Amino acid sequence: MEGGGSGNNSTPIIDKTRVLDVKPLRTLAPVFPSSSEAPPFVSTSPFGPHSSGFAPFYPFSAPQATQATPDLNQHTHATPAAPLRSFRGTESNGDAFNGEAGSFDGSRGSAKRKTKSSLQKRARKSQDLDFTLSVDENNFVVGISLSERDDGNGEVVHSIRMRFDALRRRLSQLEDAKESPVGIIRRADLKAGNILMTKQVRTNMRKRIGAVPGVEIGDIFFFRIEMCLLGLHAPSMAGIDYMSLRNDLEEEPLAVSIVSSGYYEDDAEDKDVLIYSGQGGAANKDKGATDQKLERGNLALERSLRRGNEVRVIRGMRDSVNQASKVYVYDGLYRVQESWVEKAKSGCNIFKYKLVRIPGQPDAFGVWKSIEKWKEGLSSRAGLILPDLTSGAESTAVSLLNDVDEEKGPAYFTYVSTVKYSKSFKLTQPAYGCNCPNACQPGNLNCSCIRKNEGNFPYTANGVLVCRAPMIHECGPTCPCFPNCKNRVSQTGLKVRLEVFKTKDRGWGLRSWDPIRAGTFICEYAGEVIEKVSQPGEEGDGDDYVFDTSRLYESFRWNYEPGLVEEDSSIEAIEEPKVPSPLVISSRNVGNVARFMNHGCYPNVFWQPIMYEHNSESFIHIGFFAMRHIPPMTELTYDYGKSCVGEAEADGGSTPRGRRKCLCGAPRCRGYFA
Repeated sequence: MEGGGSGNNSTPIIDKTRVLDVKPLRTLAPVFPSSSEAPPFVSTSPFGPHSSGFAPFYPFSAPQATQATPDLNQHTHATPAAPLRSFRGTESNGDAFNGEAGSFDGSRGSAKRKTKSSLQKRARKSQDLDFTLSVDENNFVVGISLSERDDGNGEVVHSIRMRFDALRRRLSQLEDAKESPVGIIRRADLKAGNILMTKQVRTNMRKRIGAVPGVEIGDIFFFRIEMCLLGLHAPSMAGIDYMSLRNDLEEEPLAVSIVSSGYYEDDAEDKDVLIYSGQGGAANKDKGATDQKLERGNLALERSLRRGNEVRVIRGMRDSVNQASKVYVYDGLYRVQESWVEKAKSGCNIFKYKLVRIPGQPDAFGVWKSIEKWKEGLSSRAGLILPDLTSGAESTAVSLLNDVDEEKGPAYFTYVSTVKYSKSFKLTQPAYGCNCPNACQPGNLNCSCIRKNEGNFPYTANGVLVCRAPMIHECGPTCPCFPNCKNRVSQTGLKVRLEVFKTKDRGWGLRSWDPIRAGTFICEYAGEVIEKVSQPGEEGDGDDYVFDTSRLYESFRWNYEPGLVEEDSSIEAIEEPKVPSPLVISSRNVGNVARFMNHGCYPNVFWQPIMYEHNSESFIHIGFFAMRHIPPMTELTYDYGKSCVGEAEADGGSTPRGRRKCLCGAPRCRGYFA
């Protein structure tokens, strides 16, 4: 038989005295061909540089020092390679955003299994959101150092918050101008957050237990993505944020922050104690409720109970101004004191954790609870002088309070809700309104009022100012559009519940019971338009209740950065107010709540000139808007500016003659004003 062998069926003999030196595969180093043997080997370091449109992936997204490209054929392994099982996957902490990020306020189960159909729906929803914008690298400056990304401070936190909200407002404005199909989810907050995350405009990326640098107790947030950018709470959806600490035997998860927003069965009425429900097990459209498991965030809270470490607590509540949204307040540091398992309303077992607030911290959530009681029975409040200072002139009551001394109120004045002109403001062009039959629509360039605003609707759909401008043009009383047209924001009265109160050292002041979102209209400066204001030393000097547009005001940037939305950044939008001729308003005898706003060198309110037409005549009004998010019961202040008259020398002190000493208490106080 061909090839069949010789018929010898004996097995070959193996010399067992020779032992092969076999090494584990993980200890072998690859050998790459030299340039003479093969085409050049192309390699990109995980630390960059990266091609346009691509970002580094975890864990190389953290700031790294410049690294040289290694010689791949140099075998300089100092230590053996670690086995694959020793590497742990990164926990989902919300830094990778998708179409659903933040759309469910308190969802603590961030690792739920999805069916194929639900994943397909999620993909379609993500396509509908369409929030990935390419950013022009040449038109944007991050302005945050590598160290500040890991550990922030007050200035960095303030800058990021201002930049985020300015971008969000602009994206909202662009979305409002588009005719989107019904049912499309528009989330300008997620778009803005995604852009800033991609550009590394964020801080406090290094997870930590305890306080977060630059974030103060009582700070408020209207979007959860804001907390992600600041490192206060990393997950965009999950309610429990945690980190892993290695002990002698294994890594141990510890909770660093939680968000209680009413999605689960929390008991959150006590201002110092929070009964918090664990994550997971909630019913959804794909499956019913199940027992919670002691894993991820639940396990981290259990370990924090044993360790006794501090846990940051953020409380979410319904926004009193906009009932469709929530507002979150950072309530400070708590400790987990107790845990147990109980039956939920669904009949399934859930974990419960009792967290107790650490004493000695400023009130935050406690202020909100006090305001709720005041709204239920205002007459029971200590120090109340008048329940409504306006006597019905405003649609929202303004209380008058003095819990400092025995003064019974400010000097008498007549309350009016708008400015009073003795004659029309003379303009170079005749005034005319719009011709919109119903309500003015964003993007409608046939509307003359929108054309006056350079083609942009000045406010978002919920009435928030988008950008500062030299002048904002609103629809006037004689415009045919509906009275509830969204281009009449300053003419529809107070938006928040205000209170005039006696300060300890600055006379009467103004504050709000409600949280105020950046860009919200607060009030206008009402009074009588006068010819001139008396200068220090002149006859008639001493009128403290005067607003003068001709003063010198500190310049600041509030608008968005054009490079982030693919706009030409070489054409900077002018923000500083521009009034045709100086406007002086006195509220000494006739005025409104604006007369009680004190000066601040670090103000939270700014003024904006607004013009609208009435009977073919144009009138200018001074509107006050929130510069940033303002927590309840925070005093409202704006920059009084400086007189254009030259400063006289100081008379034995640091305050120039004719100026008054400033008591605003800001870290960078100028020391004087007016």
